[in-house]
Amino acid sequence: MKRPSSVGFAGKWPAIFFAASGLLFLLQIAANQALADSGGEQVQRGEYLARVGNCMGCHTARGGEPYAGGRKLNTPFGEFVTSNITPDNETGIGHWNEEDFWQAFHYGKSKDGRYLYPAFPYTEYTKVTRQDADAIFAYLRSLPPVVQTNPPHRIHSPYDNQLLLFLWRTRYFKEGVYQPDNSKSDEWNRGNYLVQGLGHCTACHTSRNVWGASQDDKLTGGKIMGTYWYAPSLISPLEAGVGEWPIKDIIELLSTGINGHAVTSGPMATIVRQSLQYLSDDDIRSMAVYLQSLGEKQSSDKAPRKARKMSDRVRQYLALGEQVYEKNCQDCHGESGQGVPGIYPPLAGNRSVTMTSPLNTIRSVLYGGYPPATAGNPRPYGMPPYQHFIRDTEIAQVVSYIRNAWGNLGSLVNPEDVDKSRGNEF
Repeated sequence: MKRPSSVGFAGKWPAIFFAASGLLFLLQIAANQALADSGGEQVQRGEYLARVGNCMGCHTARGGEPYAGGRKLNTPFGEFVTSNITPDNETGIGHWNEEDFWQAFHYGKSKDGRYLYPAFPYTEYTKVTRQDADAIFAYLRSLPPVVQTNPPHRIHSPYDNQLLLFLWRTRYFKEGVYQPDNSKSDEWNRGNYLVQGLGHCTACHTSRNVWGASQDDKLTGGKIMGTYWYAPSLISPLEAGVGEWPIKDIIELLSTGINGHAVTSGPMATIVRQSLQYLSDDDIRSMAVYLQSLGEKQSSDKAPRKARKMSDRVRQYLALGEQVYEKNCQDCHGESGQGVPGIYPPLAGNRSVTMTSPLNTIRSVLYGGYPPATAGNPRPYGMPPYQHFIRDTEIAQVVSYIRNAWGNLGSLVNPEDVDKSRGNEF
């Protein structure tokens, strides 16, 4: 009998290897599906909670597979790359268990014990309950595994040091699940839990010190790290505080991105589109109740702001801005800045126009923008970018004009402000 050739067997080895690899891949999918089937209610809840936290928004690169990571986050400390959190064994979290996930979510530590950088907002996620964290993990485990190796972080020295990160955590991080305030309603507590925990609103709506730590959890507003967008105060009535708004108006803005008072834009429009519009009626209302409770009321005994005394030079500057406005903006926003309800926002009395930081207004003129496309506003009207049509000097003039016309009182903007507002800061 002729002995089988070892060369012939070697020639078949690649086919055998790939067949085995394919079988393992199918078995992994089957195991994940079995897990999903066995805990279907928990998986559904986890999917919803992942929406609340907008996990996919960060853990998905532009044009990439959902949850496979690869999105780059620029910060003053370097470039962070989001991780693959699909259940692939080699490049994702396929070998993780619930305890590993809880360690990352609650304590900010990876499976191997390394400290995670707070670009992953565990500083807020630590408030999330174990039950909710387990549900999110069950959902992630139910996803199809995606084989995707993402590039490493590029962290500037000396911040790429675990000892320095340990010292940062000692000073600025305090773990702890959210504890309800028994003096408040269940609805208020649910809103607080969502805003301060999974929603991680303080990740944007607070100022940060030189070490990148939030100054407080009071949602007092701040420049969004790594970008040239300003997240306004959710307390001040001069910015985005909603203490005097009816609950229904707050709900409308959070769920559709637009109401009779305001329009979301920039990063907030993305949050509404990717996350907030999918929240349950009860949850979006609870957030509205909580945010309304934070908002300061306009003080009736406060002296009204007085119009500044303008020099002839300032008047001339604003007159040039008025000419730019009449040519490029008036057809939509109106001769008196009144806008068109539900279509083009008013500029007269618009807090996003007059707040201390002019960044968002400048960027809206530079790059244009749309409110988010949502179920409640499926065909939003937008604004075209003007950076290719008018010069920085004219943009500065028209922004200065709308910040000081029709009773508005805001600071003047110069061409240098416009130039600095382009792109990412870092």
